[in-house]
Amino acid sequence: MSLPAGPAQLATLLAPTYVADDRTALLAFLALNLQKPLLCEGPAGVGKTELALALATALERPLLRLQCYEGLDEGKALYEWDYGKQLLYTQLLRETIAEKVAGAGGVAEAMARLSDDAGGFYGEEFLVARPLLAAVRSDVPVVLLIDEVDRADPEFEALLLEVLAEGQITVPELGTFRAKHPPLVLLTTNGARDMSDALRRRCVHAFLDYPTPSREVRILELRVPGVAKDLAAALVAFVAKLRAIELRKSPSISETIDWARALVLLGKSALDRALVEETLGLLLKYEEDREKVATMLPKLLA
Repeated sequence: MSLPAGPAQLATLLAPTYVADDRTALLAFLALNLQKPLLCEGPAGVGKTELALALATALERPLLRLQCYEGLDEGKALYEWDYGKQLLYTQLLRETIAEKVAGAGGVAEAMARLSDDAGGFYGEEFLVARPLLAAVRSDVPVVLLIDEVDRADPEFEALLLEVLAEGQITVPELGTFRAKHPPLVLLTTNGARDMSDALRRRCVHAFLDYPTPSREVRILELRVPGVAKDLAAALVAFVAKLRAIELRKSPSISETIDWARALVLLGKSALDRALVEETLGLLLKYEEDREKVATMLPKLLA
């Protein structure tokens, strides 16, 4: 499909699956049209990953996802060689190889005879494309999600710079692959560590925070069919009070959604102390947080 004419149109395209505020829609529109990566930073559970999923749906593009973790290397992110297939190829050509090295005076001479054919073992038929290379080689525009990049080692960022800055990846044995269609790249980070200046310089930066109450109500109405507006407003107001308390982990938007779904499932239309206390486990994921909030419920529900 053609690119959106402006941020407002992009927000409209996102609306069936994602409630974007004006700033997020603007920054996503700019990243798309400037062909620059979008670095989404903010607390866990505020919709960073969901933004990538929604953009792929709105723009009718395939989504490629790279989930980052400690120890992630180029074999899982860029590409690797199918050694099993190469070995099978060697076995099939065993007789041909034997004929070529027959009578060789030593290993050096045998290797010299095979050197002209060595490139055949590193052809594209043996190349296994991982998400970054797959995005560059795609025949159609894609959305590339590099999720939780802060979980990867700092050295991993160096692997990203070529594809982020140039839209290309170099495979020493085959040369440089340049993107036929520059992918829309979204990187997400929960702030576990700082991103390097080199990475930030190449990106459009978007900070996604907890939504305003009115926007969070709209999110609940979109994601939780059947939730009454009054109940949604009450849930959002209560969760906002929890986020103002010093907790080990504040409830995210996704946890508000889970809570709303649970109350709709239970057929509830209003909050009371017993109901909240029994279902706090949907919002708070540490017992010390639950115990702290349980003692404050009369005040929080007032």
